[in-house]
Amino acid sequence: MLGLSLGVIAAAQAVELTDEQRAAIEARIAPVGEVCLQGENCGGAPAAMGAVGAVAVVDGEGTYNMACLACHASGAAGAPIVGDAGSWAPRIAKGIDALYDSGINGVAGTGMMAKGGRADLSDEAVMAAVDFMVENSQ
Repeated sequence: MLGLSLGVIAAAQAVELTDEQRAAIEARIAPVGEVCLQGENCGGAPAAMGAVGAVAVVDGEGTYNMACLACHASGAAGAPIVGDAGSWAPRIAKGIDALYDSGINGVAGTGMMAKGGRADLSDEAVMAAVDFMVENSQ
């Protein structure tokens, strides 16, 4: 028991680091970046305008690739596969507004979540993705 106690006491004592060891530790735990807010001058360049003030370009194919492809390319959870006119025909027959509603609000009782589970997408981006899928599935 005495040996264990002496071991704990010895381990608890401070260890002096060399300047080289201290510099290596500081480099290893240094932050990987800095926060730069809009309007601040960070690193000699002004911060870029954030998403709130930016005008987003709505790209149906890009939104599809980012948010819809996982299910609509494989048929996961019963999703109609883009390019399969047969699986899309009954949905297209309901009208584009019904398809937009399904994309934006989801479809109860299915795997289709509102905005494909991407709450950060605008309604316009979802509608553009729906347009892309319909155009490629007729």
